[in-house]
Amino acid sequence: MMSKAVLKFIRVAPNKARMIAREVQGMNAELALASLEFMPNKAAGIISKVIASAVANGDFEPEEVVITSCRVDKAAVMKRFRPRARGTASRILKPTAHIMVEVAKAEEA
Repeated sequence: MMSKAVLKFIRVAPNKARMIAREVQGMNAELALASLEFMPNKAAGIISKVIASAVANGDFEPEEVVITSCRVDKAAVMKRFRPRARGTASRILKPTAHIMVEVAKAEEA
């Protein structure tokens, strides 16, 4: 039995979130949640909430499931402008991401 959770359009750069996602892939959910708690990144807190949601969606306990896949995809990019010298403007890109987590029972994975 497998369950999943998706978080869309979250304000975190996909590159930065992918570094965290690669760390937890294949880990036991309880161990992943514990290790994410002590990571200083913004993405770590977000991914831990998605993992907790995926575990809850399947009515599992964190110690009995393994994270089979943790994917971070690029979403829409918000474009903003900052005033610069001589009346010009420079573009600021604020990337967003979609985070997908799948968990399965430890025996199946």
